[in-house]
Amino acid sequence: MPSINPIQAILDKNEVMILDGALATELETHGCDLDDPLWSARVLLENPDLIYQVHYDYFRSGADCAITASYQATVEGFAERGIGEKEALDLIKKTVDLARKARDDFWQEEGGTNRSKPLVAASVGPYGAYLADGSEYKGNYGVSDERLREFHEPRIKALIEAGADVLAIETIPSFKEANVIGSLLKEFPDTYGWLSFTLKDGDSISDGTLLVECAKTFENHDQIVAIGVNCAPVTAATEAVATLSAHTTKPIIVYPNSGETYNPETNTWHGEGSDGFPTRDWYKKGARIVGGCCRTAPAHITEMAKTWRS
Repeated sequence: MPSINPIQAILDKNEVMILDGALATELETHGCDLDDPLWSARVLLENPDLIYQVHYDYFRSGADCAITASYQATVEGFAERGIGEKEALDLIKKTVDLARKARDDFWQEEGGTNRSKPLVAASVGPYGAYLADGSEYKGNYGVSDERLREFHEPRIKALIEAGADVLAIETIPSFKEANVIGSLLKEFPDTYGWLSFTLKDGDSISDGTLLVECAKTFENHDQIVAIGVNCAPVTAATEAVATLSAHTTKPIIVYPNSGETYNPETNTWHGEGSDGFPTRDWYKKGARIVGGCCRTAPAHITEMAKTWRS
């Protein structure tokens, strides 16, 4: 990890930093079956070249940052597939390798002087993602701080060793879990990360903790360099941006779902997606890092790039 804040380095040169969109959606578009507890991490085992391709496509669409395929890649998850700890950690590191190669290849082949060199953000998904039961939208796991620390530490260490630019601590539904990860970061003092929550509504995260409390708690955590929300409906995410910006000096990050609604009991999506996002409204409310989460695609990122680089 670099000793300088890589996100701020991009924001110093650009009004906004543009993230990528959904990884899983694009993998499904390429024919992958993700109906599996490992989700996109399954593709690491079966067809990693597709992960590389999706990252490359998002960079081409205008993304300043790729989020790795490590969201649901955990030592415990791989163990349930009969994969040992060393191989599991190597697979977790591979998520960073794939994103870095896509970034470096893109930059060599298509990089332009009007863009900052993109970052690789290593996804640190919540404990609930490993459970694969929709807990990332609830957050009440009923486990100890020690269990959460034991779960997160090996993956975080592997992602850092693999050379990610920043950690994407994302889709976090639990204030308790956020505190555990925030404490764990201090063991890696040269590491930076953003912290992004799922929402109960526009004022509170999934476990009911007020966003105001989240903002105040992490305001003085120097390694948390941005705070915000993801994997939430656009309306609630937009409200959350305004709430957070009133209570933190950190850059606000927002990357909601496409507009469809997810049913964790049936693992299905319903409703209509959006063709675009109100990024200028987000900006006016305080957001400086924008992107898309579930069911978004390179087309969404292309539209964002047109808005902010025209």
